[in-house]
Amino acid sequence: MLSERAPRLAWIVYGAGLLAYFVAIVNRTVLGVAGVEAISRFSLEATGLAVLSVTQVAAYAGLQIPAGRLLDRFGARTVMTSGLLVMALGQVMLGFTHSFEVAVLARVLIGAGDAPIFIGANRLIALWFPPRRVPMLVQVTGLVGQAGQLATAVPVAALLHAAGWSLTFAVVAAVSVAVGIVAGLGLRAPAADDAPVARESMWTAVRGTTSVAGARLGFWVHFVTLFPVNTLALVWAVPFFLTAQDKSPEQASLLLTCLTLSAMAGGPLIGWLTGRHPLRRSWLALGSAGLSFAAFAALLAFDTPRPTWQLVIFMIAVGLGGPASAVGFDFARTFSARHRLGTASGFVNVGGFGATIVSVLLVGLVLQLASPPGATEYTLGEYRLAFGALLLPWTVGVAGVLTSRTRTRADMARDGVIVPPLRVALRRARRR
Repeated sequence: MLSERAPRLAWIVYGAGLLAYFVAIVNRTVLGVAGVEAISRFSLEATGLAVLSVTQVAAYAGLQIPAGRLLDRFGARTVMTSGLLVMALGQVMLGFTHSFEVAVLARVLIGAGDAPIFIGANRLIALWFPPRRVPMLVQVTGLVGQAGQLATAVPVAALLHAAGWSLTFAVVAAVSVAVGIVAGLGLRAPAADDAPVARESMWTAVRGTTSVAGARLGFWVHFVTLFPVNTLALVWAVPFFLTAQDKSPEQASLLLTCLTLSAMAGGPLIGWLTGRHPLRRSWLALGSAGLSFAAFAALLAFDTPRPTWQLVIFMIAVGLGGPASAVGFDFARTFSARHRLGTASGFVNVGGFGATIVSVLLVGLVLQLASPPGATEYTLGEYRLAFGALLLPWTVGVAGVLTSRTRTRADMARDGVIVPPLRVALRRARRR
């Protein structure tokens, strides 16, 4: 049983995990600031750019559960360090090819290497720290990851425009190798959890994880909160601002930075609320989903480019979905067995990134259908149709949260934990 104070070594391990995740986010998001250059370099249409981005996300999402199982089986040091090195190989390939097919393979490697990093860091937090600290530390991890996205949006974008495609991707690869070596020295599990797990098959672990209603609730929370952020950050924000909102590359980068700063500012508050009100965690997700819906609706209501201040508000509202998605991992931690934490985190992560795949492809498909054949730049009217199609995954996600929450609370009630309706809880709070 963990004491209320984490040992000093826990903070060293945590720092190593933060460093690895920071660099993983840079690897993940660098294409988001190079979308226009990618269209030119590989002679792409909208669906081609979407495929190039989604390939990485698909590899990442598809390998989440295997990566979680590998973390449970072999530990963080081996799996996370290997992931950083695989990402570096992918960036080198992407940086020096003009072939779309090779670029797709490179994106697969980047997604595969990225797969164990975040869930590995979360698993280490759950193993090393007392439960009351976990929600806030997970949010701080997300905050550091957002700093990696900020690094992509500003200095990496500046390097891209100053030094070109190949040198930029080579620098990202070199940094990944260096961090893989350094962070690998600090990544380890507590002695009690460091022994390899060999007795349980992957299928048994997956079935045991997905059969728990609370883990499924975490999946749907991650699904509905993360896809609006990722759809913008990974592919469509910069092209949308440049071609449909008449913004300069510098303005587009600053707007992308607003997405990141919003997540960084909101993370600690959401972490505090998650730890302070664990029975109301699902409302954080539903609130974030509602805010993203309202932000997109307000933006798409107009058929003319919006002033910068309105786009800033839009990005801030959507950006809060990033830290809200981390609530899904808290459900996984709460309702999953300790020896399946990696598998459970991987399962939750599939939710948001699976929804991202659908959403990015959906936007690209609608853009291509709505535009003239061969178009590589798209009008505001075409983007309004494409972003409007995101109502489909949003509806599915909200329905999933509500359904799985009902089943989770039924399981809790059988264990003697009754969650009163929110209106009843608020009425009691007012009487105190």
